[in-house]
Amino acid sequence: MEAGATGPEHSISREQVWTVTAGALEVICDGRTEKVQAGQSLILPPTLVRRIHAPERAEAHVSMRSDGVASVPGTEGNRELPWAR
Repeated sequence: MEAGATGPEHSISREQVWTVTAGALEVICDGRTEKVQAGQSLILPPTLVRRIHAPERAEAHVSMRSDGVASVPGTEGNRELPWAR
């Protein structure tokens, strides 16, 4: 993610493990904000609404089961995650 970028508020149907490999991310999930820096990992439980922000340029590996889908609060239906195929 480029510095200053913020992803949409969303939830994922499967648990995810995020490992930041460069920079840092701020993860807002379940009313808490966690800063995850290069070399650190964070586990995000399924179905909780989250938002990811990059206060600086960041890269991360995200692991989860390949059958997970995303949903966005206030919209109907699920969205397939193209990178999870």
